[in-house]
Amino acid sequence: MKPNFCRAAVILWVATLGVGGWFFVKGVTKTGSDGRVEIILAAAERDQILAEMRSLLKAVDGLIRGLGEPNPDPRQMEATARAVGMNMAADTEPTIMAKLPLPFKQMGMSIHKDMDALADAIVRHETSQQILQRLSSMTARCTACHDMYRFKAS
Repeated sequence: MKPNFCRAAVILWVATLGVGGWFFVKGVTKTGSDGRVEIILAAAERDQILAEMRSLLKAVDGLIRGLGEPNPDPRQMEATARAVGMNMAADTEPTIMAKLPLPFKQMGMSIHKDMDALADAIVRHETSQQILQRLSSMTARCTACHDMYRFKAS
């Protein structure tokens, strides 16, 4: 009787890991009416992700405005970039992360990491041109992500 119980427990454990892994990669998604992948979230979860995206966009705007100033303030620009770096990503709830497809998570994390790298580049006094090139690389990923995904509140 014990061997059957152990076998059943192992099968259940493997199945649970398989389903969990599948959700980690796929997230909670379906194909939307416009062909993009719809990420299905509760309304509050959707609002939280969209607020994070707005914060990133405001940071990009602040950095571009800073670069346009006659005497940019590197401390302010560094603080702007750092505020939306990996520390911001660490605040995302695990239940939301579980619903996001893996490529979306990868793109989002890369943007947060790049914001920290941009803050470091500002401290190293990279040129305005180099900073703009970094921002251009990041916003290209933002556009690609918006072309691929949309949110639907459940």
